[in-house]
Amino acid sequence: MSIKIGLLAGEPSGDNLAAGLMNAMGEALGSGEKIEFVGVGGPAMMAQGLRSLAAFDSLAVNGFKEPLLRLPQLWRLYRQLAQTFKDEDIDAFVGIDFNVFNFLLEKRLRKSGILTAHYVSPSVYAWRKGRTTKVAQCADLLFCLYPFEPKFYAGLPLRAVFVGHPLAQAIELDAGDPAARSQCRARLRIDPQELVIAVLPGSRSSEVALMLEPFLAAVRLLCDMLPQRRIRALIPCVNAARRSQIEALLPKFADLSVNLVDNDTRSALVAANAAMIKSGTSTLEAMLLGRPMVVSYKLGSFSYRIASRLVDTPYIALPNILAGEELVPELIQDAATPEALARALLPLLDEDHESARRAGVFAEMHRQLRDGASGHGANATAALEISRLLSAHKR
Repeated sequence: MSIKIGLLAGEPSGDNLAAGLMNAMGEALGSGEKIEFVGVGGPAMMAQGLRSLAAFDSLAVNGFKEPLLRLPQLWRLYRQLAQTFKDEDIDAFVGIDFNVFNFLLEKRLRKSGILTAHYVSPSVYAWRKGRTTKVAQCADLLFCLYPFEPKFYAGLPLRAVFVGHPLAQAIELDAGDPAARSQCRARLRIDPQELVIAVLPGSRSSEVALMLEPFLAAVRLLCDMLPQRRIRALIPCVNAARRSQIEALLPKFADLSVNLVDNDTRSALVAANAAMIKSGTSTLEAMLLGRPMVVSYKLGSFSYRIASRLVDTPYIALPNILAGEELVPELIQDAATPEALARALLPLLDEDHESARRAGVFAEMHRQLRDGASGHGANATAALEISRLLSAHKR
């Protein structure tokens, strides 16, 4: 018997998440089922056997202004994919994160009688009320990565399941310990005596354009604050395009010691003493590795004005949201100056009582996200839920 699953991921984090789900689906459905995956994804999904229906980078947009500028192209792609998924006669569709585009697609496919699931609950806890009802109109099944999320969907015609976070399962509890740091630095040929700052400005072109310069300017200020220490910035590049963009900006900071690491955020964080990170999934990865961090976020002025009217949350950094307190400093928009970033990062470089408490909280949250509600891990739980949904539909 053959099952065909449609998938769509719009960015690198979703590509990796979907690849893990695809692998787990084979185990959940058993050897008696032949599974075909079709849709849109990146290299990780392609390696798991995805038959691509559109270029992965055709969906890469950020903020509010950029999607508006590319609206005709995105609308054509949405209509094309909706029709193609129907023509492919898929048994179910799974949208991975990338919420606005995927929710539109899921809603249309669901109206056509196709089962729909959404992997990664949108940040409904951060948005003003009413968004959960719209989510329930789009998906039969919703996978929540964080334990506090399912309660927001209580009473709605939608099954919301806390599955845990696959990144927490992939990263061992001791993956960021001193021995791992020493090994990582040796592999990257970084002096063990240096202070290393991981600089993560984001994966999109627009994010790098806004975040990289203030981050590196903050590193420069840290060099002035700590003249007795050798400080190195370590910047992961998610792809060749981002590497070229970053290299073009580096001549402005020729006085700094900077290493670029290709497509290896994990190594940059493991090797680092601390990190400056654009708000997003990388803050979770830094937390799971036990790294102190300063979290920042900037948008274009137009996008920020819209977002500030829509968002209603005390925190933007995932470690702070999970803990319900400010474990890591946050600097947003105009507050994210080089001076403020450097001042926030400086005390994080000291090993003190507060750093030990923070590390303990990080480790406890890691264990919770690692197991999920079922104790089986995120992708295995999500794959099993999809299998059950398909079986119930057949009956």
